Parts: sequence; structure tokens; C-alpha cells
Amino acid sequence: MKTNRCEGSAFTPFIETKVPENELIVSRTDLKGVITHVNETFADISGYSAQELIGQSHNIVRHPDMPSSAFKEIWETITAKKTWKGYVKNLRKDGGYYWVHAEISGVYKNGELIEYKSLREPISRDKSIEMQIKYDAIRENENDSIRFVSYLNEESLSKIKNLAKENETTLGKALEQLLKA
Repeated sequence: MKTNRCEGSAFTPFIETKVPENELIVSRTDLKGVITHVNETFADISGYSAQELIGQSHNIVRHPDMPSSAFKEIWETITAKKTWKGYVKNLRKDGGYYWVHAEISGVYKNGELIEYKSLREPISRDKSIEMQIKYDAIRENENDSIRFVSYLNEESLSKIKNLAKENETTLGKALEQLLKA
């Protein structure tokens, strides 16, 4: 069984960032999925600067909880010149995550497909729980990665944050270091 990793770590912190109401996350990519434009909201929510995102594959925010088949469906839909709509769990730079409803479609100039645009908006807590359960089941059926969730008290989380800061690494890598000790 394969495992997906977050920045070289098998552990992803369970820290959710809420997308503010009435905010729209916008990005554009070239035809291979390399980011060419982001709005300030995307940069803020993802934890990256706009400069860090531009030129990167949009997979930079791909969360390991997302089933591989979801991205296959997205690419099949948009390359067929259709609009894909659905729910996506994205990965933040710090290893946390955020949920959105996404609409991805082509951008055309003189009838020719020149890039893709993605518009994303916040979703309810209930919808994110529903989608997490659905995506967990899909990944299990696909023999994809297994999600491990653990709740920590504030003291333990503080220790992990301090270790991450001291080692200039992510929370996931710091937790992995503690588990190897």
C-alpha cells in the first residue's frame, strides 16, 4: 500500500483554516497546471506568498486526503472543454488544510484554449465532514493512502510547534521526528 506524504512527512497536522465568508479564491494555470496567477486570498489561505505560488504546479496545494481519482476526473472534465465543479481539500504550506467548493474551467481566446481558471469558495463544516468521509471511502476502495487522525492537548501541540520552529520545519516533520525518537 502506498502512502502520500506532506513535504516529505507521512504525518499531516489536523489544523484547519477556515476560508472567510464572502471570499473567493482565484487562480489561473497554464495548460499543464503550472500556476500563472493567484489572488491575495489564495496566497493568504494557502500560507504561501503569491511569488512562491507562481510558477509552481497547482499540485503544491494538493492534500494527501484527496483521492487520486478526483484529480483524474478533474483533468478528464476540463480537457474535454467542460467545467468541473466539486469539493476539494487543499494543503497549506504549514501542513494544515482548508476545504473549498471549486469550479475549474478553460479560458479561451479567439476560440482557442489558452489556460485554466479555478474559482473556489468556502463550504460549511457539515459539507466538509461529509466530503471527508466520502473521500476516505474512495481512497480505501482505491487502495490509496490511509488517513490517521489524532487529537492533541494544547501542551503537546505547543511542544510540536516549538520543535518545528527550532528545526525550521513543518509540524508534520516535527511530529515524525518525535515518533522516531
